[in-house]
Amino acid sequence: MSVPKHPLFNDRLSKPGPLGFLSPKKIRERGLLWTVGSSIVLVAALLLAIAEYWGDEAEPFDVIAEAMKSAHVETANELPLGYAYATSLIKIADTLLHKPGGFLANDVFPPGVLEDNMPTWEYGALTALRDGTSALRNHIARAQSQSKEDPDLAKAEPMFYFDHHSWQLPSSESEYSKGIEAMEHYRERLKFKDAQLNARQEGGGKQQDEAQFYSRADNLRQYLEILEKRLGSYSNRLSASAGDTQKHNEVAGDVDPDAEQQYVASKTSWWYIDDIFFEARGYCWATIHILQAVKYDFRAILGNKTALVSLESIIRELQDGQAPFLSPMILNGGGFGLFANYSLTLANYIARANAATIDLRILLQQG
Repeated sequence: MSVPKHPLFNDRLSKPGPLGFLSPKKIRERGLLWTVGSSIVLVAALLLAIAEYWGDEAEPFDVIAEAMKSAHVETANELPLGYAYATSLIKIADTLLHKPGGFLANDVFPPGVLEDNMPTWEYGALTALRDGTSALRNHIARAQSQSKEDPDLAKAEPMFYFDHHSWQLPSSESEYSKGIEAMEHYRERLKFKDAQLNARQEGGGKQQDEAQFYSRADNLRQYLEILEKRLGSYSNRLSASAGDTQKHNEVAGDVDPDAEQQYVASKTSWWYIDDIFFEARGYCWATIHILQAVKYDFRAILGNKTALVSLESIIRELQDGQAPFLSPMILNGGGFGLFANYSLTLANYIARANAATIDLRILLQQG
């Protein structure tokens, strides 16, 4: 005897699923060409959605909170000198590798290869990471110019300078991971520096594994000089979105003061405006965290020279340049036209941060 099926059950079976157009019945009804076309559209929409999600800029993080978490301490006063600075570099590199989508600059397959803005943002953040690591290796971690360099920093810096477009063996991610490991080892040696100092005072002898971090004004000036040039370059490149008038004889390399000076206008191509914009945003994002670490680790120097206000001004201007933008594409209107010019807006914040950087460097130099 047959059992009658419930009508609701029959209705449920008759309803097509989300991929019902791929069923054999639909393929026979619509034809193979229609099915292939629909599949391509579905895959393309899915890849674009993933690419859009991966294209979101990384969120800022609290440098001191991350340092306290890594050091397993309850108050910031317990952090060893230099621990916050090293943590900022490690966290920046870790964010580049483990944000949604991972490191996209070297992707050659979709959906990562569909990204246009995020790879340039990554390169800007990577540039700031390289600047901070170079300053630490060559200046901050050395007592003087003839001092022996730290072995972990000597290993970490070249790793971060590895080609960011490399996807074959070795890949960019594997080299940057090695740089993170070396920086973490340096940071751990900073953590035990005080214990090693006490051991030497008690007659234990010199420990060869100790790490150094010299928070002196001259060391900070070395980093500020690098930052000053970077910010000036980004400000100039962003301003070129509206056209930049230059002396023709200077562009050509003519230094004759009696030569007739001709002026030519150079303007960034519309195709590259968004690349410069996001590269500058990435550099500023990473630099904010490095300067927040500088604010803590160099607090004695900044307080004695009343330079803390200038440093906070730099951080504030760079943070204002990280404000979200409403347009789905980077607008660069001309003059006082209908559309805004995003590049000039960011250039204004960076130029003001650059001016504050110059003031801070001069203040530290004058003592």
